[in-house]
Amino acid sequence: MAIWAIADLHLSFGVPNKQMDVFGPQWVGYTHKIEQAWKTSITPDDLVLIAGDISWAKFVEEARPDLEWIDHLPGTKVLLKGNHDYWWGSLSKLKTILPPSCHLIQNNSWMWKDVAIAGTRLWDVPGIGFASLIDFKQYECTKALTESDESPDSIKIYQRELGRLEMSLKSIPPHAKKRIVMTHYPPIGPDFQETEASRLLEKYQVDICVFGHLHNVKPGLKLFGEHHGVQYFLTACDYLEDFKPVRIL
Repeated sequence: MAIWAIADLHLSFGVPNKQMDVFGPQWVGYTHKIEQAWKTSITPDDLVLIAGDISWAKFVEEARPDLEWIDHLPGTKVLLKGNHDYWWGSLSKLKTILPPSCHLIQNNSWMWKDVAIAGTRLWDVPGIGFASLIDFKQYECTKALTESDESPDSIKIYQRELGRLEMSLKSIPPHAKKRIVMTHYPPIGPDFQETEASRLLEKYQVDICVFGHLHNVKPGLKLFGEHHGVQYFLTACDYLEDFKPVRIL
């Protein structure tokens, strides 16, 4: 039994006009790459964490084909909302279409064996930018990755997300032997600049944090790692080798 992670699937089986190949040639046939790598590496007894930007759907029903595609892949899956998951509404509404192999993180935590999974979407971290990591091209997905948004509205959203993160962390049962957090936005700077989010992870003795959101990372960059006892994994699927989910435990 192993735990794997991947993010930013950006599926569009329910809205076929949204194709990811407009964001660069690496995205051509990417769902096939993910499916083949997934089926090669992941067994029905494994757990897969999907850290946001799951579907391009705008409405719950439009997301159903994407969730069914995920459901048909091996393993138990835990899903987290990303900034493009506009279809993600209340938990009660989502449960009406949620396939049996999928579970959701939203102001809660979820236990798998003796491992606790918690998290929140997060948001732009004030004062932290990732422009130095990005190979800028004329693709929509890289335009918002220049510098941190420090507008009053953005800071307000970030502070609200910190509250949701702590709510989720507080819900972890004390008997959990491992603590894993999913965020969509990176919770720490590219050179391990500490943030309110990273300090919360340390406060609640989190072992692993997985996240996505960063696209078109410069070739050859190996990012993140261990800081103050927390292992940080960037799992945006176009950052991973050949779109293969990464094993984290």
